[in-house]
Amino acid sequence: MDLDAVRTFVVAAEVGQFQETAAELAVTQQAVSKRIAALERALGVRLFTRTPRGAELTIDGQAFLPHARELLRVAERAVASVRVGSRPLRVDVIASRGAASGLMRDFHRAYPEVELDVVMLHDIEAAVCAIRSGVIDATFRAVAMPGRSLPEDVESVRVLDESLQLFTGPAHALADARSVTMAQLVGHRIWMPGIVPGTEWGAYYDDLVAAFGLTIEATGPNFGSDALLDTVADTPALATFMGERTRLVWPAGYGLRRIPVTDPEPVYPHSLLWRRDNPHPALATLRAYLAATSAGHGAAGTWVPEWVIRR
Repeated sequence: MDLDAVRTFVVAAEVGQFQETAAELAVTQQAVSKRIAALERALGVRLFTRTPRGAELTIDGQAFLPHARELLRVAERAVASVRVGSRPLRVDVIASRGAASGLMRDFHRAYPEVELDVVMLHDIEAAVCAIRSGVIDATFRAVAMPGRSLPEDVESVRVLDESLQLFTGPAHALADARSVTMAQLVGHRIWMPGIVPGTEWGAYYDDLVAAFGLTIEATGPNFGSDALLDTVADTPALATFMGERTRLVWPAGYGLRRIPVTDPEPVYPHSLLWRRDNPHPALATLRAYLAATSAGHGAAGTWVPEWVIRR
């Protein structure tokens, strides 16, 4: 149905004159007549009768009028839903407890007027496709892993280097250490069932193992961080890695330790990815906020894979 014809019908019904309708819509009276005639043909009924006083609605026209007004309201809402800046900024944070989620919470506190829609996508390929198709506006990822490059229409900027910490239970051999070096971790079992081959974090931990001779086990189903901490708390031989910004809560009786890792300090590189031509004004606000609050990266004494450094 032609919305211009519907709009012309509504105005004509309200003013009662085709000539006044033409003036209000800034078209010719002939155009008004043609639009009304086309709408009547599409509906198969007469909407107006001509009288000496102008144009009066028929019974069918009176029945159609409230629906025509609703059609125009729906059309306006549809346009407004995609008007630049009128919809929420949609950002993928991967997981609710991770560093990216924390960055977005900080952004929301700094800019509470910016509407946000936070989603969680597991796979980087799915996230990049969602960026390119407009399903999301941005995602946080570690990018440039070996053999993979971003499409030309997707940009990225490194926004956070997150230190890794060792998590142990109270009976672990390293539980009482104030910090541990990478060399001290050799020979200890580090259990990380959440690592998925082919992901950017999978490539990160593969390089970490190769660089320092660590033993990282990814066996068993991934029941989430709560189940992971349950096992680490009860198993003296197991430890795990967690980012220092990962938000975790556990029962007081678990006695879990978060121990800094040094010499060198492994850091996980978080980048923000977005489509180059995305016009959402809040995206520019988010990028400026992250640039202003970023603590920088590549600090002395830290470690990231070579493929991160080369980028």
